[in-house]
Amino acid sequence: MSASAPLLPAVSSFLSSRKQLLIDGEWVDAKDGQTFTTLNPATEDVLVEVAQASAVDADRAVVAARTAFEDGSPWSRMTPRERSHLLWRIGDMIEERAEEFAQLESLDNGKSLASARGDVGVAAELFRYFAGWATKMEGTSIPMSVPGKQFHAYTRREAIGVVAGIVPWNFPLTMAAFKIVPAITAGNTVVLKPAEQTPLTALRLGELLLEAGVPAGVVNVLPGFGDAGAALVDHAGVDKVAFTGSTEVGKKIAAGASRNLKKVSLELGGKAPNIVFADADLDAAIAGAALAGYFNEGQCCVNGSRLYVQRSVFDEVVEGVAAAARAIKVGDAFDPATTMGPLVSAEQHEKVMGYVRGAVSDGATIAAGSPDAAADRGYFFAPTLITGVTEQMAVQTDEIFGPVVTAIPFDTEDEVVAAANNTVYGLAAGVWSKDLGTAHRVGGRLRAGTVWLNTWHADDVTLPRGGYKQSGWGRELGSFGLDDYTELKTVIAELR
Repeated sequence: MSASAPLLPAVSSFLSSRKQLLIDGEWVDAKDGQTFTTLNPATEDVLVEVAQASAVDADRAVVAARTAFEDGSPWSRMTPRERSHLLWRIGDMIEERAEEFAQLESLDNGKSLASARGDVGVAAELFRYFAGWATKMEGTSIPMSVPGKQFHAYTRREAIGVVAGIVPWNFPLTMAAFKIVPAITAGNTVVLKPAEQTPLTALRLGELLLEAGVPAGVVNVLPGFGDAGAALVDHAGVDKVAFTGSTEVGKKIAAGASRNLKKVSLELGGKAPNIVFADADLDAAIAGAALAGYFNEGQCCVNGSRLYVQRSVFDEVVEGVAAAARAIKVGDAFDPATTMGPLVSAEQHEKVMGYVRGAVSDGATIAAGSPDAAADRGYFFAPTLITGVTEQMAVQTDEIFGPVVTAIPFDTEDEVVAAANNTVYGLAAGVWSKDLGTAHRVGGRLRAGTVWLNTWHADDVTLPRGGYKQSGWGRELGSFGLDDYTELKTVIAELR
């Protein structure tokens, strides 16, 4: 660890304390006493033992969340304005502890401190943004046309009930906020299951929520494995499941939720096409392609992992992206020179290496990077660019979730649009062209929930996020995301 970034005393204190489940406002052990270890992916050292939730613990948490939601509870009596003030206060508290959260995130996930600081800022802003929505969940009055009678008809937006939030390991704190914030803004209660690889910032957030004054049972945190998540999906007391993760697991959640038709929102996998036309600002497109492909160690569902470049500039763009990849400093998160940390786990590291080795054996060429580990210790992997790829290769069709970009030349607009859309995914896409007509026309033809034109990863909490096809159901963030955490009720009164 770099001497320039020592652990804060608050982080050392947190790591030295017992890591339990948060249920009904209390920190408790798992009912069966089970624990698991969470590792530092840069060193492979154990950070701490964490209580491992089971189906029994999931039931305890759902019962607590249901009790907290019911009429007459402190949470149900809290006014929208009070919820708004609470949310804003939490945002301020996160910002005040930003470095603490960033260090915990870097230790647990591996990402650089700079990246982790950005994630913490987004989490704080989510609480502040949705604080404004708590007082604006409005209905509408609708005129009725019934001869000889008069009616007053209107709609109400009401909380759904108990929400199970199941989040991934690539943006642990931000994804936890994605589920918790809109849910409690609308008046729901939450059972959050963080990824088993990265439970620490979710647990620290649980502490902060209690400190801020969130009533007992409103937010419960259950670190654990897939069995705990499955128990939440199956539980009759859960009214909605909000999941971010792989398409494979998303399908299982949708199937499980269908047994009692609970509501489901899913943000799933992606294999985003990034299209560079010959008339693009190539310097910007090359830098953008490197950002699109290698951001967050490549562990981001909207990353542009399929690079399509018009043939006349293909070699120039490939050389530029390869140089950008080689310039990325892979290392420990606490080293100020690091711009890319390790992958999150041994399993993920082996998966990414397997895809690159498979591509080479299928005849592809590595323009930058390597099919091997970048260090003897830690789950480091060099940013990799692959050419000579066909549309049938697994490295081109599958979501790898690592710093691997494939590059393929194209000739015509119709050709590249067909190739870009030839995927089961539809989460994100991008187009680079100085011709705004080309950029907007091609962007309109791409089947994806987010399309970037002459940029990548530009984002804001006001914008909806979600995907087409097997990239998910529903939208998160903005007013659109809030709708997914409410029921729409129609009220009709006859005026006599």
